[in-house]
Amino acid sequence: MSLDRRTLIAAAGALATGPALAKEPAMPRLYPVLETIIAAWKAQDIEGVLACVTDDIVWRNSSGYAPAIKGKAAMRAALTNMKAAIKPGSNTWRIFDYAESADRLFMEGVDEFDLVTGQHVAIPYAGSLQFRGALVSEWREYFDGRISADMKAGKPMSAEVKEMLDRPLAK
Repeated sequence: MSLDRRTLIAAAGALATGPALAKEPAMPRLYPVLETIIAAWKAQDIEGVLACVTDDIVWRNSSGYAPAIKGKAAMRAALTNMKAAIKPGSNTWRIFDYAESADRLFMEGVDEFDLVTGQHVAIPYAGSLQFRGALVSEWREYFDGRISADMKAGKPMSAEVKEMLDRPLAK
């Protein structure tokens, strides 16, 4: 099969107007679910967070140093324990960057809050949310547990962490 000039020009025109080269980025489908989760967690609304996950959610929130939290009941228990430790109104969970691919949302951000015991904690992390429809079915988070442990023990935030956290937020 041979291609003539007219076919090549038509194909190039189709590519130039297709989504890969569009001037406007595609509207995010998955990120708004994460925004809903963040808003609920900032309000310490556990049921609001759970409304965004499947009944069989697998939550790997410890970077692999503890077993995964499996199922909505176990996630509710973990969130209840976390809520009891976090000073109300102090959560400033932020997302710096994100990308969507099929049914997965990749994110980079900081989980920042004050403990009821007075310590300030700011943990840079990256994560991945797997979706089934409009609900999160698997949640994986990656962070340095030493940073979390040090801050929970009252150690100050390092200059490196401060630099990592001084970034613009995702839009």
